[in-house]
Amino acid sequence: MVLWVFGYGSLIWRAGFHYDDRLVCFIRGYRRVFYQGSTDHRGTTEYPGRTVTLEPAEDEICWGVAYKVSGEEDEQIALEYLEVREKQYDVKAYLDAFTDLESTTPEVSGVMVYIASSDKMSNKNYLGPASLEEMANQIVHAEGPSGPNRDYLFHLEKALLQLGCEDNHVMELAKVVRQKLSQSKETDS
Repeated sequence: MVLWVFGYGSLIWRAGFHYDDRLVCFIRGYRRVFYQGSTDHRGTTEYPGRTVTLEPAEDEICWGVAYKVSGEEDEQIALEYLEVREKQYDVKAYLDAFTDLESTTPEVSGVMVYIASSDKMSNKNYLGPASLEEMANQIVHAEGPSGPNRDYLFHLEKALLQLGCEDNHVMELAKVVRQKLSQSKETDS
């Protein structure tokens, strides 16, 4: 058995499990959005942080990293770890991963992807769309057991740039968060 897992958020820079191969790739028909509330890693129940999920978007692609996990034991360990780490993501999809924008043939088929749906019945932490200003305010102030929400955003921005991906949503949000942090420092001095 071989398991492939696609990461489009923190999994890009911190897998947390043993893998045999790492493939920079993208999935089609989705875009990365900061619509998922985090009450377990980058925020609290009282003040949720914002993390990324995927939203269907017909003509868009989402770059990330696919990890190949071989062997029954490694696969079981990885799945147990991911079920805890991604517990606020209520959908597991199996999608095709591509490496070439021109290709219609996937590099890997059936890559497992965790998605936080917009269904408030199965995903109580879904925050949904908001203005950049509102999202930035939440991110600046939220902090959880895994650290400040802004660190998540800045790590994601850096990891995507290292992959050669300029995700406008991530970059615009990071810019607004930096402006707010800069204004906050000026006010404090």
